[in-house]
Amino acid sequence: MKTVLITGASSGIGKEFATIFAKEKYRIILASRNEQKMKKTAQHLKQTYQVETHYVAVDLAKSNGPELLYNHVKENNLEVDVLVNNAGKGSFGPLHELDIQTELDMIQLNVHSLSHLMMLFLKDMVKRDSGRILNIGSTTSFYPCPLSANYSASKAFVLYLTEAVAAELQGTHVSVTALCPGATTTEFFQHAKMNNQRVSKKEDTMDPAKVAEIGFQALMKGKTYVVPGYQNWMLAQSPRLFPRNTVTKITRSVLEKTL
Repeated sequence: MKTVLITGASSGIGKEFATIFAKEKYRIILASRNEQKMKKTAQHLKQTYQVETHYVAVDLAKSNGPELLYNHVKENNLEVDVLVNNAGKGSFGPLHELDIQTELDMIQLNVHSLSHLMMLFLKDMVKRDSGRILNIGSTTSFYPCPLSANYSASKAFVLYLTEAVAAELQGTHVSVTALCPGATTTEFFQHAKMNNQRVSKKEDTMDPAKVAEIGFQALMKGKTYVVPGYQNWMLAQSPRLFPRNTVTKITRSVLEKTL
């Protein structure tokens, strides 16, 4: 039985990935801060799809989070075939007005912990010449985003890291893929305090189940990255079509407009 480890698995895209892999009869390991939600999800998956489930309560916004998670997996003699680096969060507002520690915690989660988990599990995958990693980026991986400066920069890191490591792994049976969704119907906007921005309008967001399915298919095909949805794909191409200062003006105008 193959095993998948999914971070940020208590809701949204992470929870949808758990369902997809359960349908594929993977052993499921969920990792998140919210133990209550994970326990409920793990029980549902076990009962519905008759798969083995585990969950680990861990805060990946802390520097020791990745080591704690990796050590827990090893102590339970679990071999991770697929790592889904889904845990992440956003922020909204001019950088000089944002809480410094909150921003640093976001960078720890989106950048340091994602990279740390990759390095920990990638060693095992390369050693046995088998494994897949899916990193969750964003359409903002492709352009700077005023009013979400640290967030967009962190997601650019995710895409660049994925592309570079994917090239390093050529000739092996290990693959790394970046899923770069646009606005998705999850709790992201609520947590980032962006409920009143135009970009968060429900009719303009994608269903997380659809996003997860597109990401799963790209992962299984060994693609380097995928942008779900034609409109999002076009948005990701904007830096190639317009001067960079024009792109930042456009992205700022979208975030500034409220409902």
